[in-house]
This record gives sequence, structure tokens and C-alpha cells, in this order.
Amino acid sequence: MAARSAALKLDWIKVTSSLGLRGQTVAGLQAFKQRNENARRKLQALSELPTTVDFAYYRSVLKNQAVVDEIEKRFTAFKPAQYDVARQLKAIEAFEIEAIKNAQSTKEKVDLELKDLEATLKNIETARPFEELTVDEVAAAEPSIDEKTAKLVSKGRWSVPGYKERFGDLSVL
Repeated sequence: MAARSAALKLDWIKVTSSLGLRGQTVAGLQAFKQRNENARRKLQALSELPTTVDFAYYRSVLKNQAVVDEIEKRFTAFKPAQYDVARQLKAIEAFEIEAIKNAQSTKEKVDLELKDLEATLKNIETARPFEELTVDEVAAAEPSIDEKTAKLVSKGRWSVPGYKERFGDLSVL
């Protein structure tokens, strides 16, 4: 068995090039390779043919008929093991159905998220620059700003981070 697998894995071109073979040696290797491939093809073809045993021939050739009778009895009584794969097939089909449902569910979620992202992208692309927005528009877009502002004003802490850096200190005026 190991010889067969080694023969299949042999790189014939590499053998001839690495050994620096020429002329009749290369031709001999190629002929051997061809015979090897032909033998493998014949073996494959023969292994696919059904095998029948001619017990009458063996009875005529062998003196001990009891051995032939015993072998024939065991040969005819032999039944290959049969496995019920219906349960495994049902499990595979159930798994496949569940996988398809999960894939469809995921696809629907991704489609919804894509629509949401496309709408967000469209809003970003069509939005006016921040400097052109009014306070009411910003408050309508994010109502929590009004809540935070009301909370800060009620506590007497009214300062916007970065305001002095951008617009200057108005308390000096």
C-alpha cells in the first residue's frame, strides 16, 4: 500500500531534472511511468467488476469437497452489514433547515441594518454644515441636549466646553 501511494506522489519531471538524466534513461523512466499508469488503470477497472466465485470449478479441482462446501455455505450466508442512515439523514436535514432559517434571519437583519446605514449616509451627505444649524434644529435632532442644558442652568453651572477657546471669553466685556 505504501509503495502505491509513493508511486502516485512521485514527481517524474523532478526526478529526471534533479538527477540530470538524459537520453535512454529518461526514455526508460517514461516507459516505466506509462506501464505504471496502465497497470493502475487496469487494476481500477478490474476492481470495479463484480466478482463471482465458481464453486463448481473448485469442486472439480480440489479433493476435499467439505472445504469447498463450507466456504460456499459461508459465502452464501454472508450478508454485508446494513446501517439505517435515515436517522442521520433526518438530523442532517433538520440541521440544514435550521441553518437556512438562521441564514435568512441574519440576511434580514443585515438588510435592515444596510437600509438604516444607507439612510444615515444619505442624511450625512444631504445635511447642512453644523455652522448653519439653529439651536432649535439641534435640540430637535437630539432632545437630550435641552435636558442637559436645563439641568446645568438649574444648578448654576453654565459653561460649554470649548466655547471660550472658539469664541473668546465674553465675561470680560
